Amino acid sequence: MTDLLETLIENREMVQPNHANMLEVAHGGNVMKWMDEVGAMSAMRFSGETCVTAQVNRMDFERPIPVGDTAYITAYVYDAGTSSVKVRLITEREDLRTREREKTTESYFVYVAIDDENRPTTVPKLTVDSETGERLRQDALEGEIDGNSDKS
Repeated sequence: MTDLLETLIENREMVQPNHANMLEVAHGGNVMKWMDEVGAMSAMRFSGETCVTAQVNRMDFERPIPVGDTAYITAYVYDAGTSSVKVRLITEREDLRTREREKTTESYFVYVAIDDENRPTTVPKLTVDSETGERLRQDALEGEIDGNSDKS
């Protein structure tokens, strides 16, 4: 069994000109790639197995991330099936000079754990052993169901 807080991964990507579109903000495809990578890390930390992306449930782009700011990405596992792992992902724009952050993107990804022969394999049961973990889990479940991207 793995506790939800053990799956929490936070990562930053500096938005460089080569990551930007013609508006000089992060291209949505780059943001999605970064989120997918961090989400996979969270799923693998949870399962102890290699995990591959199976589904992206909505991708809400609320604000741009300008060149020079960082994409601050948070991921955690909030639910699991037999071989599937559900991960909530939130990206914030961060100005490193001021430490100001605001949410830019939110999504829910599903990964599948695979064995050495690339076949689905079982994952452990997710546990939630703290109030913080329970709050994160409930926020994710509510956001997944009603599509509310105002939760953070």
